[in-house]
Amino acid sequence: MRCCFSAPLAALSALPAPCEVLRSGVLLAPAMLKAAAGALHGHRPARRGRPAHPDAVAAVHLELVTLTEDRAVITWYTGVPGTNDGLGHLLPAVTEGEVVYGTHPARLDRSAGEDRPTAHHYVELTDLEPGQTYYYQARSRGTPAIPTPLHHIRGNAVGTNPYGLGTDEGVFSFTTPQPPPGRHLMSIALCNDLHLGETAAGLLAGVPLPLLRGVTQRPGRTPYPEIMGQALVAEARRRGADVLLAAGDISAGGAPRDLAEARRILDGFGTHGRDYFVVRGNHDRPGHGHGHGLRRHGAGRRGGHGDAFPDTFLDSFPGRDGASYFAHDLGGLRIIGLDTYEKAGNGAGAGGLGAEQLAWFQGRLREQRDQPTLVFGHHPLTVRGSVFPVTGGQRLDRRQARAVLDAYADAPGVFLHHAGHTHRNKRTVLARAPHVTLQEVTAAKDYPGGFSLLRIHSGGFALNHYKPRTPAAQEWTEQARRVAGGLWPHHALGRSVTDRNSVTAHDLSGVTPPIR
Repeated sequence: MRCCFSAPLAALSALPAPCEVLRSGVLLAPAMLKAAAGALHGHRPARRGRPAHPDAVAAVHLELVTLTEDRAVITWYTGVPGTNDGLGHLLPAVTEGEVVYGTHPARLDRSAGEDRPTAHHYVELTDLEPGQTYYYQARSRGTPAIPTPLHHIRGNAVGTNPYGLGTDEGVFSFTTPQPPPGRHLMSIALCNDLHLGETAAGLLAGVPLPLLRGVTQRPGRTPYPEIMGQALVAEARRRGADVLLAAGDISAGGAPRDLAEARRILDGFGTHGRDYFVVRGNHDRPGHGHGHGLRRHGAGRRGGHGDAFPDTFLDSFPGRDGASYFAHDLGGLRIIGLDTYEKAGNGAGAGGLGAEQLAWFQGRLREQRDQPTLVFGHHPLTVRGSVFPVTGGQRLDRRQARAVLDAYADAPGVFLHHAGHTHRNKRTVLARAPHVTLQEVTAAKDYPGGFSLLRIHSGGFALNHYKPRTPAAQEWTEQARRVAGGLWPHHALGRSVTDRNSVTAHDLSGVTPPIR
């Protein structure tokens, strides 16, 4: 339900199959009717109610965002009961937050807090033991936080097991994983869908439903793609990423000014072609996305339609010769970047690799079948388990996706395929190539925002999602969870903790740590 999911119904391949519409309709009809009814009655004026008690607070949207072998990141929001901001959202209640936890639900004898009062709480538990089950309660002013509901997908936002769900006690549980085998070699931040230039999150052009009018930034604030991009770079650096990969939709419409701003933000991480790498998405094609909440700017310097992407990112990459796809060796780790919309079109149809690019890709994998290889590109190979209707435009062309999977089946060194485009956290492993993790990463630009940190060890790897944590980014992500009538968390966060945090064994002993 994002603007990148579909242009204004211009391509037949973007239409969902009837069975997909029926499946999603059954899941979402109650929530959509409720959201539509609220929109028809108009937004309520912002008001400040008077809580039953002056210290009363509502603690909501609890999420276990990050879970590693020795730490966990837990977030929630506090609001003033009985209030709304004009859009049906609680006015913020700035207060303290703490998490009490332990190894038994009746003995929560450890605690962790924050360094300042806030309405957007972010508490990190450290010094956890691998393979240990913990119980925890997040609370503000003594009020336990309530989980983000994921009932439409039978999901769990707060733990790795169902303990505490459906109760009023507010105690939930998770089990830490074992660390990846072997010694740590390097860390890579995986991100996508920065959408510089976008002005409305969740806007679907050509569909006149109140549910899809989008969420906009508050007047006078910095554009949200800039806020989120800057916060992403800062958090990736703070989490020790050696390299950053941006898998397409760097801009919202391929405008030169927006691509230049994206380049400026990403240059804050390091040098393009050495410290970070970028591939193109369907939104980075010139002229894509008119009517999808974009700023309009002048044309670029190249081509009849002003393709500014090559000027911004391709020319500065030595040895790339202007190609929009590449292979790069990083201490024995082969990184392959694909242009998954190397085709004519308005961005709504299925992704596609040009014949030359596909042949090049297959040839590179055949050359070194066993070399540790990470592939990233904008469109995923498959889209499964979506709460919204699945269309052909959400993935790579089926025939080409099969060709890619066939190439993976014959290349045991490939261990990860990172994609964006769907704006969700989703981990998939297919029987055709079970040694390859297909990881969709949520959009950097809005809820839940952030990136996935890939930690490469000699005997395996971990993927962990991190939210941005600057105050402006936290405020925007809370606002942006209202996309699609408030249904967006069911899609974007990940049905389970393992969709955004996982550990996989794989022989990566041929990789050497980067020299800094």
